[in-house]
Amino acid sequence: MIQVNNVTLQFGSRVLFDNVNLKFTRGNCYGIIGANGAGKSTFLKVLSGDLEPNKGDVTIDKNERMSVLQQNQNAYDEYTVLDTVMWGHKALMQIKCERDALYAKEDFSDEDGVRAGELEGEFGEMGGYEAEASAEALLNSLKVDPSVFYTPMADVDAKVKVKVLLAQALFFKPDILILDEPTNNLDAKTAKWLEDYLMELDETTIIIVSHNRHFLNRVCTHICDVDFKQIRIYVGNYDFWYESSQLALRQAKEQNKKLEARAKELQEF
Repeated sequence: MIQVNNVTLQFGSRVLFDNVNLKFTRGNCYGIIGANGAGKSTFLKVLSGDLEPNKGDVTIDKNERMSVLQQNQNAYDEYTVLDTVMWGHKALMQIKCERDALYAKEDFSDEDGVRAGELEGEFGEMGGYEAEASAEALLNSLKVDPSVFYTPMADVDAKVKVKVLLAQALFFKPDILILDEPTNNLDAKTAKWLEDYLMELDETTIIIVSHNRHFLNRVCTHICDVDFKQIRIYVGNYDFWYESSQLALRQAKEQNKKLEARAKELQEF
C-alpha cells in the first residue's frame, strides 16, 4: 500500500499539486491520466521517492518492495542483459555481489567463510537460487533472443533494451509496481502480453501513466485524474471514468443553464 499525505509540490511560483491525499491499495491497478503538463510523470517520481515534495510525504510499508520502470536506457550498460533483469531486485543482487566478492578473494579467511554462509542463507530465503531462471523466463516471454542474455547492455539494440528494462521492473513480482508509458516502443504482441501479465498480478499495487487508452481500459481497476492541482481516484476502467465524467459535465451544464435562467428571471422581475 502507498499512502500520500498532504503532498504539495511546486516549481517556483507554479503549484503542481496542492495538499493531495490518496491511498493506493494492494491488488488494484491505477491509471494516471490528465492533460499534458499536468504532472503525471512527476507524480510517479514523488511516489517512487525520486522527487521530494515541498510539503507532505509518501509512506510505504517497509516490508514491501517497490519496482520502477527505468527510463534511462543506458543506466545498466555495464551489466549483462540477464544481470540487468535481476537488478530489479536490488537487495537480492547486493547480497549476490557481496557473496561473489568474498569467494573471489585470494586470502579467504574463516571470518569470510562465516559471512559467506550468512549471505548464502539470505540469498536462498529471497529465492536467489531461482532468480536466474526467473529472469530467463521473463526474457523468453518478451521474445528476447537467448543469444544476448550474457551480452553487455551497451552492445544491445535499443528495442531490446526496452524489453529488458521492462523485464527488470516485473522481475520477482514486486509488491508495488510503477510504470511510466510501459507500452512505448513495444510491438503489439508484446503490449498484449504485458496486459495479460499485469492482469494476473493480483497481489501487487500497480500504478501506470499511459496515453494508450486501450491498454488502460484493459488493465486498470481505478483511474486517477490529475487536474487543477488535485488528483481524484475513480473506481473502474478508462471507459467507465470517461462516461462518468461526461455525465457529470452534462449535469453541470444543465445546472448552469437553470441558474442562468433563474438569474434572468430575477433581473427581469
